[in-house]
Amino acid sequence: MSTAAATPALALISDRINALEAPQTIEMAKKARALAAQGVDVISLSFGEPDFQTPQYIKDAAKQAIDEGFTFYTPVPGIPELRQAICDKLKRDNNLDYKPENIVVGTGAKQALANAVLALVNPGDEVIIFSPFWVSYEEMVKLAEGVTIRLEGTLDNDYKATAAQLEAAITPRTKLVMYSSPCNPTGAVWSREELGAIAEVLARHPQVLVVADEIYEYINFVGEHASLAQFAAVKDQVVTVNGFSKGYAMTGWRIGYLAARPEIAAACEKLQSQITSATCSITQRAGLAALQGGRSSADEMVAAYRRRRDLVLGLVKDIPGFKTPTPDGAFYIFPDVSAYFGKTTADGATIGTANDLAMYLLNDAHVAAVDGAAFGAPQCLRFSTATADEKLAEAFRRVKESLARLR
Repeated sequence: MSTAAATPALALISDRINALEAPQTIEMAKKARALAAQGVDVISLSFGEPDFQTPQYIKDAAKQAIDEGFTFYTPVPGIPELRQAICDKLKRDNNLDYKPENIVVGTGAKQALANAVLALVNPGDEVIIFSPFWVSYEEMVKLAEGVTIRLEGTLDNDYKATAAQLEAAITPRTKLVMYSSPCNPTGAVWSREELGAIAEVLARHPQVLVVADEIYEYINFVGEHASLAQFAAVKDQVVTVNGFSKGYAMTGWRIGYLAARPEIAAACEKLQSQITSATCSITQRAGLAALQGGRSSADEMVAAYRRRRDLVLGLVKDIPGFKTPTPDGAFYIFPDVSAYFGKTTADGATIGTANDLAMYLLNDAHVAAVDGAAFGAPQCLRFSTATADEKLAEAFRRVKESLARLR
């Protein structure tokens, strides 16, 4: 046997990778697919992916780019016309004034987030994350060797962390704040007034930077979206991240972007140039067409998401023990399910955690949800509502019946 073969597997892998957790959203999706491959009728509500097709005019632009031979490397931060279109969009939708030099286009909003964290955080820096949070935030901070400080919102406030909490959490070691609005997983939306109060706190701490994740911007059920960078006093402290996957149903195209002051954008471009370089040239032309086409297709999808949200909220009201805030955006519900902890299944197993409950529902009801611990809320489960109405109705019928069998 060779020395390499005799070496324990974990010892072969770097400490930074061994320290990472696999995203629970992806892990649960794998388990659901494995069960479905056995012929089981699984309804997967685990993945945050629109079930709509990318609008045809965007597909047509990609086909045209291919036919025109637009198949070569592009500038690392994106083609100039796309970066200008992003500036135009930020002005139109968010009242933000940026130039192309402020924009870096990447392979999805996830890469934009990672670029920002790795470009800004030094080992030992504290990163305040509004909790519940998207599963990858903490893992990105781990890669940068930073220290995560969770700022936990309460159920009574729709899980939204407050300006007062932020003020109390900032220390001399604080380097960065991260949050999403609309929020994945809760669907919470911070109002302009709430963000204004947060901006007042940040203005008193100009050394603290913020990554504002706005990928669900268009999926908003309460009116105008507010961006933290709209507040002039803190604009230069904010890195705004957005993309095309949710609002334009372009998940597989892998395109997102960030907007930041020039030196931060340049640092992110420098990092990206050593890892992936520019994202796909064809995808960039598709993204340009998406922005030039406005948001009418997004608004049509949002009307469906609102209907589905209301449908699901009506269904879960009839499920005892679910404490479910009303999401104001995104396409999830995030109920507190701790009332089921301590209950037992028909074969005598005890439900001790939300992950136990998620596995029970997968195997008994054949409905896939995600453990809230992955999002910083171990008392919760996340269910995606981005699927057809009839599937949602059937899924929560199964969930209700399955939970009723617990004792």
